[in-house]
Amino acid sequence: MFKKVHDTVWAFDAEWVPDPAMGKMLYQLPESSTDEEVMQEMWSRGGATDEDPMPYLKTILCRIVSISAVTRSVVNGKVKLHLLSLPHDPSDEKQTSEAEILDTYLNAIGRYKPQLVGYNSRSSDLMIMIQRGVASGIQATDFCRRPAKPWEGVDYFSRGSDFNIDLMDIVGGWGKSAPSLHEMVTACGIPGKISVDGNSVASLWLNGELDNIVAYNEFDAITTYLLWLQVAHFGGFFTSNQFLDEQQRVRELLTEESERPSRSHLKEYLLEWDKVSSR
Repeated sequence: MFKKVHDTVWAFDAEWVPDPAMGKMLYQLPESSTDEEVMQEMWSRGGATDEDPMPYLKTILCRIVSISAVTRSVVNGKVKLHLLSLPHDPSDEKQTSEAEILDTYLNAIGRYKPQLVGYNSRSSDLMIMIQRGVASGIQATDFCRRPAKPWEGVDYFSRGSDFNIDLMDIVGGWGKSAPSLHEMVTACGIPGKISVDGNSVASLWLNGELDNIVAYNEFDAITTYLLWLQVAHFGGFFTSNQFLDEQQRVRELLTEESERPSRSHLKEYLLEWDKVSSR
């Protein structure tokens, strides 16, 4: 369990796909190979089978295409929520650059020093950001800066750091007993996978449907935030009434954001939330 709830919390999730440029270089494939051909070769070399045609690849072989986060800040005793998504505009080529996404997100973490919250983020989401950030040549000085002693400042690299919370470490257990995010939140009455799952992301990217990837990414970030609220309530950081107030703030955020044409998909999330929470 984490030690406290900080005034700034970011519950985040990242989406990535096999990186065709990496695949061509690593396996010396012809320059004329299409992205789909390269990705198929990467999966094949990664152990693809009829039962698992798209096996999980090492994260360094993949490129990040989207990062989303629900941010919670407490200013003068007032709680504010925000839904952040990168790229802001999926149609803007500059914003969709992996280096631009990583530079923007990691340097924002360094600037605002939030308590990061993810699910399997310590060995997955955050690790790919570090790997690909190093590979892309960006600089994230404040994100990487570590205190001389663990209790003297923010540290995103220490396994025991209270600034880097992996909910899977808290609820995961060992081996086969570790639940997926979808399994854990389903048990909690929180929406899990709705219309898209992780295996669909590569196909969406190949079809140029980055906007749908961002929408899916936002769903997972919201789900992660709601699970964090439930874990925080379990740990006594929120009373039962405060927990209900926190959930209501999420509903208000989603209701307001769903009126924007680019985020109308959030209405689907609200409908699913009503459905699963009433069971």
